[in-house]
Amino acid sequence: MNSPRLRLLSCLAVPLLAACGTEPSGTVAEVPPPAYTCCQDLDVDRPYQPGQTLTVQWTVKSPDEPGSTSPQVELTARLTGLYGTVDDLKAASAAPGLVTFTATPVRPSGTPGERSASTIVIGPAAKPGFYDLVTSVIGDGNTTASGSSIIQVAPKP
Repeated sequence: MNSPRLRLLSCLAVPLLAACGTEPSGTVAEVPPPAYTCCQDLDVDRPYQPGQTLTVQWTVKSPDEPGSTSPQVELTARLTGLYGTVDDLKAASAAPGLVTFTATPVRPSGTPGERSASTIVIGPAAKPGFYDLVTSVIGDGNTTASGSSIIQVAPKP
């Protein structure tokens, strides 16, 4: 073979060989991270008394595909009140003397079967009435999901 043909053949063969690498063609779908939701009915559908602890059970839903990365999330919960009625709470009318009880943030690992919980100690001086339980999932500094439930604090017997 003469040299011009050899140069032309090598110009065509090199790009073709480079295209035959081990990298997959196209895009690879990312596996979504685990998702967290709150709350179980047993956590919120009962009255509490001042001094009791409200435990918020977080439910993790892991993706079916292996290889998802551990989430960098923070699970938060806070209880704010006192509202005289459920309607006052829903209307978000601020009553004098609102108090907030806050759970320590939880940072789950994202492992399958993990049981994360937030605990809020309702102060012993909490007044009977209705309180707003607000839960949030915060990832990368932004709230990715939040929810609200109504908690009733009953007078001590």
